[in-house]
Amino acid sequence: MSRSGFRWWHAVLIFVAANLVSVLPAGFNGEEAFYNAFELPRVAPPDWLFPPMWLFLNVTSLMALSIVANAPERTGRRRAFLILEAVGWVLFAIFTTLYFWLKSPILGAADTVAGLVVALASLACCVGIDRRAAWFILFRVLWLSLATYVSVYTVLHNTDPFFQGVGR
Repeated sequence: MSRSGFRWWHAVLIFVAANLVSVLPAGFNGEEAFYNAFELPRVAPPDWLFPPMWLFLNVTSLMALSIVANAPERTGRRRAFLILEAVGWVLFAIFTTLYFWLKSPILGAADTVAGLVVALASLACCVGIDRRAAWFILFRVLWLSLATYVSVYTVLHNTDPFFQGVGR
């Protein structure tokens, strides 16, 4: 068996690194009181749903990454997908810093919108590479679509403590 390619331990390293960066500023759930203090839309997920949902999305994203990373290098849009996924992992990792540590719904919304754009572009890239990978990315697109609505709603209906009132 070849030693090259995307291996299971690459996925573990990405998962651990991104989640360590993510958890450092505010813990595994962020700061529930901060999230719950805002006026949220009726469709806003409860705070307890975020950790298991992001665990699921992390795993499915890593499965898609493994499939596409192990596709032949000449596969169309493979490189673009890999770059987009790297950006997506950075956006995931810094969200809690922006939203919970800096206490900024505006920065959190910007990160979430950027994450949705990246996920949509990743989905477009991997549709032609592997349908299973596309389905795995679709889960993230659906979640980030809801998260984008909730985060933009939150910005428009609340004061941002970091920007001292901008956003209302």
